[in-house]
Amino acid sequence: MQHKLLHPQRLFALFKCIVFAALFVNMWVFAHEDASAAVVRFPDGVTGLDTLIEVYAQTIDSASWLLLLILFELETSYIPDAYLRRRRIKWSLHGLRGLGALVVLNSVVGYIEKHETYLDASALEQQACDLVGQGWSVLVGLDEFLPLIADNCRGLAATALRLPELQVVAPADVLAEAQRLALVDVVNAVAWVLVVVLLEVDVRLQLRGLLTGWVLRVSTSLKGAVYVTLLAAAIYWGVVGIFVDFWDAFLWLVAFVFIEMNIAQWQREVRDLESSPVVRAP
Repeated sequence: MQHKLLHPQRLFALFKCIVFAALFVNMWVFAHEDASAAVVRFPDGVTGLDTLIEVYAQTIDSASWLLLLILFELETSYIPDAYLRRRRIKWSLHGLRGLGALVVLNSVVGYIEKHETYLDASALEQQACDLVGQGWSVLVGLDEFLPLIADNCRGLAATALRLPELQVVAPADVLAEAQRLALVDVVNAVAWVLVVVLLEVDVRLQLRGLLTGWVLRVSTSLKGAVYVTLLAAAIYWGVVGIFVDFWDAFLWLVAFVFIEMNIAQWQREVRDLESSPVVRAP
C-alpha cells in the first residue's frame, strides 16, 4: 500500500508550498538589494512616492506578485465555483487583485524610469580620480555600486560617463550591460502584466463556461507567446551570470504553471460534472 505521505497529490502540494516559500525568500533578497542601491542613489534618503516606487521596484513588484499568485491559487484551486459566483466573494477577490495589479503597473513604471536613467548618462566633465573622497560611487552592475576610491578610479577610461543627477561614475562597457539588463527588466515586467490580464480573462470565461473551443486555443497561444518571452528573459539572466534573477524568474514560471494546471483541472472537473448522469429521485 502506498504511504499517504508519498501520495502524488500530497507530494505535489508539498512541492507547491516549497516554491511559494522560495518566492517569499526571494522577495526579501530583492528588498535587501533595493535598500543597498538606495543608499548610493539617494544618499539624502528616499522621499516622495515616485522615488520610492523607482528605488524599490523589485521589492514592490515581488510583493504584489505574491498577492496575485495567492489570489489566483485560491480562485482556481480552493474556492468552489458556487462561492466564486457570490457577489461579496467575487468583488473581494477582484478588488484585491485590482490593488495588486495597480501596484504591479506602478512597478512597471519604476522599471521604465530606471531604464531611462541608465539611457540618459552623460559625459563625465572631469577626471574620475579628481572625485575621490567626495562621496562618488562607481557602477559595477545594474543597481550595483562601489565607493569611488583611488584604487578603482585609475582603471576608469576617459570614456566613463555619469548617471543623471547622481554622483555615480559609469564605465562605458558596464553601463551598456546595465542598459541591456534594465531593458530586459522592462520587457519581463510588461510580459507578466499580460499574464495577469490573460489569466483574469480565463477565470472569468471559465466561470461562465465560455473557455472552450477557439477561445481556449487563442488564450493558450497568447499565453504561450508570453511565457516564451519570460523564459527568454530568464535564460538571458542565466547566461550573463545573474543567478538571483534567473532563479527568481524560474520560480515564478513554475508557480504560474501551477495556476495553468489548476485551470486545466478546473475545466476537467466541470466537464466531468456536466457529462455525469443525473440521478433522479424515485
